[in-house]
Amino acid sequence: MAYPQVEIRNVLITGCSSGIGAAAARILASRGWTVIPTARKPDHMDRLREMGLCPVHLDLSTPESVVHAARRALEIAGGRLGAIVNNAGYGQPGAMEDLDREMLRRQFEVNLFGLMELTNFFIPHFIRQGFGRVVNVSSMVGRIALPFMGAYSASKFALEAVSDAMRVELNGSGVAVSLIEPGPIATRFGGNARYHLEGLLVKSDSRFLNFYQRFARSHDEQPARSLFRLPPEAVARKIVHALESRRPRTRYPVTIPAHLGLALRRLLPDRLLDRLMILYWRRKTGLTAL
Repeated sequence: MAYPQVEIRNVLITGCSSGIGAAAARILASRGWTVIPTARKPDHMDRLREMGLCPVHLDLSTPESVVHAARRALEIAGGRLGAIVNNAGYGQPGAMEDLDREMLRRQFEVNLFGLMELTNFFIPHFIRQGFGRVVNVSSMVGRIALPFMGAYSASKFALEAVSDAMRVELNGSGVAVSLIEPGPIATRFGGNARYHLEGLLVKSDSRFLNFYQRFARSHDEQPARSLFRLPPEAVARKIVHALESRRPRTRYPVTIPAHLGLALRRLLPDRLLDRLMILYWRRKTGLTAL
């Protein structure tokens, strides 16, 4: 389906501290876009200023921060924004049985509720001007659930659902909605997940405690080596297509594991897919009770 070109090349990108967001900001700026990046920590905002950008503070878990960031971004954009790239988010690790209500709530506050509140602020503006792009950075685990990352998977499943609904609801408005499904990318995602594991390392009654401890030791700020892991620029190039193409795709799988995982989800029955997951996670956790 064809959409109008984005006439106002102002784009708000969330989560630009590093990784995918930072790469998207650099590449889009080099292509003539006015990039309005967001970050949560002061030192990360300073780094974005050093890149010649005008960052906006955003904490998606706080409604007041979302509203302030949206208004500030619109102010910087001169009242007209062409696109939003929802990249900010994190992964809460842990078996579902070990996650309390607060852990689940914060996962959804950041990865879904805050994201939608921010996006909905701009939808009326996009509709009035007759064009706009919404690009949501999802995950392959938004299509195929990953054990011990169930909360993260659930938030991405939800993001896939609301994006599909929005795409239909916005038909004829000139506003396109696309999903990016990266797979393994060389970012700090693993190190951030290790940070959010802290609350589980004190659960001495968890049957997965030894696994959590090994996970914590094995994850730091440097991504693990992987044959199929791509740099964040690979995702940024997909974001560029979603923003600039007259015919943006509804979904953009990025890596080979992303394509493979989605194919397995379509082709394999649930029981067989469960069996493959069980065999893999038995080796990973050292537990035979799975």
